Amino acid sequence: MIGLISATAAGAAARDRLAAAWPDRTRVYEGPVGDAVRAAFAQCEQLVCFLATGAVVRLVAPLLSGKTEDPGVVCVDEGGRFAVSLLGGHAGGANELAREVGDLLGAEPVVTTATDAVDLPGLDTLGLPVEGDVAGVSRALLDGEAVALRAEVAWPLPPLPVTDQGSYTIRLTDRLVEAAEREVVLRPPTLVVGVGASKGAPVEEVLGLVEGALREAGLSVASVAQLATVDAKAEEPGIVETARRLGVPLVTHSAGELAGVDVPNPSDAPLAAVGTPSVAEAAALVGGGELLVPKRKSAASPAMATCAVVRRPGRGRLAVVGLGPGARDLLTPRAQAELRRASVLVGLDQYVEQIRDLLRPGTRILESGLGAEEERARTAVEEARKGQAVALIGSGDAGVYAMASPALAEASDDIDVAGVPGVTAALAAGAILGAPLGHDHVSISLSDLHTPWEVIERRVRAAAEADIVVTFYNPRSRGRDWQLPKALGILAEHRTPQTPVGVVRNASRPDESSRLTTLGALDPATVDMMTVVTVGNTATRDIAGRMVTPRGYRWQAAQEGSE
Repeated sequence: MIGLISATAAGAAARDRLAAAWPDRTRVYEGPVGDAVRAAFAQCEQLVCFLATGAVVRLVAPLLSGKTEDPGVVCVDEGGRFAVSLLGGHAGGANELAREVGDLLGAEPVVTTATDAVDLPGLDTLGLPVEGDVAGVSRALLDGEAVALRAEVAWPLPPLPVTDQGSYTIRLTDRLVEAAEREVVLRPPTLVVGVGASKGAPVEEVLGLVEGALREAGLSVASVAQLATVDAKAEEPGIVETARRLGVPLVTHSAGELAGVDVPNPSDAPLAAVGTPSVAEAAALVGGGELLVPKRKSAASPAMATCAVVRRPGRGRLAVVGLGPGARDLLTPRAQAELRRASVLVGLDQYVEQIRDLLRPGTRILESGLGAEEERARTAVEEARKGQAVALIGSGDAGVYAMASPALAEASDDIDVAGVPGVTAALAAGAILGAPLGHDHVSISLSDLHTPWEVIERRVRAAAEADIVVTFYNPRSRGRDWQLPKALGILAEHRTPQTPVGVVRNASRPDESSRLTTLGALDPATVDMMTVVTVGNTATRDIAGRMVTPRGYRWQAAQEGSE
């Protein structure tokens, strides 16, 4: 919850804007400012104070208890010009909150955390449990000193200026080790603990077994990703409470699925009880991995719990990112976040130039020219299989005539894949033209480099016969100058010469141009590869110079009847 505190009418107005925008995230604190700050500090994870920073410093100073315990605090000035991250920039999320508040109120976010200021990922913002000399190693990174990365397990990280050797160390491990001097230990969630339990097994027995097994194997409980068991034990109190105390999800599998997992220690007892010869080992091994702790029983007599521990394979991450049509303000916040998260960027050289300034320092860029789509897709997947965090970029939406399909054709289930949608050329052009896509519509590429013309022609003819609005991608190039006239001729067999046609070149870019013409008047020679051509259906109209396709034919009939 975010506590909101103000002292003046102007502050209250801005406060109320936040409260209205985030009704489920915020709570307004009224009354004397000092009392309000003290109450919010004790009750909320974050605070936004519409007060001077000096006043807030004096009010919260006696309340501070520690970096990991204190809430994040953001101050907004009386004029609403700045949103200042004052306290808990990383641990309390104040840096990100300042940016969110700034976006909503039109204020400039002010972040003074050193790593954020130089665009370096904070070691305590990587989403992994972190121990050791965070301040010292972060300072070494900032000062350009040699910091070594010791990755004992594979896990995707954002770009960090690390080397093979150095006087400071970042250690990536799931082992039960203490951070050495000048060392930070990051604990990735690599461990899956499979558990089985008799009905009524107490949580102390289940939890004690799990913690003991990890400790004796030299494994860190902080790297446990999930507790796994059979469906029949999904509501067993001892197992459910163990997952809650460990702070990990409880994942269940059917007995049939577990019975198909090859395990070293099958048993007749679970087979008779729940229908599978193994619960703990099989549940841990679903999805593969290295069995680090074979099935073991609790020490109670009789033993009511079993567990096994598996290290799952390190998984790289591939984000397929749509950059939109070219304008920076049409690049989504999610796309920007993925670009900053990636340690490796793969893309067409001209698209890389569009977003190069958004990448973190140290991002490895693998760029190539036109015509190398399959090679880029393979490269991106290969880098992800090495355990990297990879962003593969494409224009518009990466799933529409772009990089998602060749990449996913190469990818298997050994990597994580995230799709980031983008504004397509058809949508960008449609917004410029008016509302041409208000009813059923289809996009068709006229490029026959990968698709035989016979197939393209069949699709154009089907769209023409179905009276569907058509947007043509890749309509015409120097070497392909006859396809667009042919496609327009097919549409003309079913639509009048007065059918509106929108032509948009370089939608959303500085040299954008657009015009509204008709099917009979369009000169294909004025179209090139940077152009999107949208042909209306029989209901599409030119209304006040805008291309409009009504949402339904009943609406159109009613309009025509009133004329």
